[in-house]
Amino acid sequence: MNIADLVAIDVHTHAEVSCRQPHDEVWQPYDEAASKYFKAGKRPTIAETIAYYRERKIGLVMFTVDSEAEIGAHRIPNEEVADAARENADIMMAFASIDPHKGKMGLREARRLIEAGVIKGFKFHPTVQGFFPNDRMAYPLYELIAAHKLPAIFHTGHSGIGTGMPGGGGLRLKYSNPIHLDDVAVDFPGMTIILAHPSWPWQDEALSICLHKPNVYIDLSGWSPKYFPPQLVQYANTQLRHKMLFGSDFPLIRPDRWIEDFKAAGFRPEVQPLILKDNAIRALRIDA
Repeated sequence: MNIADLVAIDVHTHAEVSCRQPHDEVWQPYDEAASKYFKAGKRPTIAETIAYYRERKIGLVMFTVDSEAEIGAHRIPNEEVADAARENADIMMAFASIDPHKGKMGLREARRLIEAGVIKGFKFHPTVQGFFPNDRMAYPLYELIAAHKLPAIFHTGHSGIGTGMPGGGGLRLKYSNPIHLDDVAVDFPGMTIILAHPSWPWQDEALSICLHKPNVYIDLSGWSPKYFPPQLVQYANTQLRHKMLFGSDFPLIRPDRWIEDFKAAGFRPEVQPLILKDNAIRALRIDA
């Protein structure tokens, strides 16, 4: 990334519409439920997403979510996200998503993607992938990620995906309690772990882990900052001011709205540039 040209770095954006494969009908009811929950509109293509961020001079980390084992919907290929990042390296980084249930085949894919040199981290969503993050099933993937000194983002807290669907779409919220990531932070102290979202209803657990483990960060995506729990803002302003990252959850929440609400949400002036950009530079090893 051309850091000097960017006003912020959004560490949490989704590849929503593939240009290489048709939309999977199995995912459609989950898409509709998320749109209702977030009051979101039409989903942009990957190219449209990049154009949106380029116009605003905001860097972005983009990923798909591999939920093929739990939900049975085709993911957007990691290669499509990687190719977009290769072509837009001045503002974009690509993370890969591989369901840990894929075992050795998933590990082979992860190794191939890393060796290609474009993937700069990994995204996990325990709720839609149906696993506890400290399940030893996932550890071979973590070992590979840690060996290459790459970060990993984990969804935590309530999931807008499945909200309002019968049975929550079959998805279980228990998997995304951040306390399960405390084990991962202990077992992989050299791997940067990013807890995605305000972790309601387990916000205090997330703050405790982030305070206790040097390799753990929190990204503030998925909520408007005006709804953040007060203790989250308190710690962002004080002990965890170097551990909080700007993330929007685009396109479900857009940076224009997030940043506007952020500036009025009680974050100290000296802390705002840390969250918007500076902390991400360190967490993502952008200048390494």
